[in-house]
Amino acid sequence: MGLGAPDDAAVYRISEETATILTTDFFTPIVDDPYDFGAIAAANAMSDVYAMGGEVLHALNVAALPCDLPKDVVCEILRGGAEKVAEAGSIIVGGHTVDSPEPIYGLVVLGSVNPKQIYTKQGARPGDVLFLTKPLGVGLVTTALKADLAPEASIAEAVTSMARLNRAASVAMRRVHAHAATDITGFSLLGHGYEMAEASGVALRFFVDALPFVNGVIALADEWLFPAGAYANEAAYATHVRFADSISPAMRSLLFTPETSGGLLIAMAPASATDFELHCATLEQPCHQVGVVVAGGGIEVI
Repeated sequence: MGLGAPDDAAVYRISEETATILTTDFFTPIVDDPYDFGAIAAANAMSDVYAMGGEVLHALNVAALPCDLPKDVVCEILRGGAEKVAEAGSIIVGGHTVDSPEPIYGLVVLGSVNPKQIYTKQGARPGDVLFLTKPLGVGLVTTALKADLAPEASIAEAVTSMARLNRAASVAMRRVHAHAATDITGFSLLGHGYEMAEASGVALRFFVDALPFVNGVIALADEWLFPAGAYANEAAYATHVRFADSISPAMRSLLFTPETSGGLLIAMAPASATDFELHCATLEQPCHQVGVVVAGGGIEVI
């Protein structure tokens, strides 16, 4: 799986039983604490491996840092990344750094998967139910944080959510043989949802009252504190989304807002839903049933 049929990561088959997953992601700081920045960037980079149903093997640091950045700050960024990779059962085996006027950090990640058990965006079927494994709204919180307008409780919940690995969610979806999966990141719930709908030849219907949000995000949306990425996503995907008349303009923009290290969006047979919830509970992994897959195309929000 490569550029011909793009998905969350590239997959290269080595043998009948083994394939590698290769992905990379990196970005500028979105939180103030350097350790949290490193941990979130690492969790975000590894997320694509979990969305494809794999496990992380190794990782490389990708860092662009100002030469005058204090060494203790650099160490905390790298420690955050290294400890998050260790939590995934892996290690950082190298990397590369360059001088940059603004800090940038992330990973190149190598994972593994059985080529017969790869999860893609392409398998959702009419009648499937949709689960989301992290709350929405972290992109709005981090934008408000830059303006000193984010409540402390919202910041703390957003950081915890972004730093959470999608590993347990991936394990749970594999146990129930889910049909399709993707992770929710910069293109927003609606953008990534549309990618799944288009790849699968179906429509996704989201129930707005079932969607989970970080505490305080609805109030921030009502203050219209959206990042520029929300408007870019809306411009790119709005023609593929149908909203019920009752959905407010603020909620529409919130659902187009970019996420960082968001959860997995998973499509599975209705008969698997209870078992999936039980596996998630055992693994201490939150999950929320947020919609259904129907015949047609695009996205519906009701």
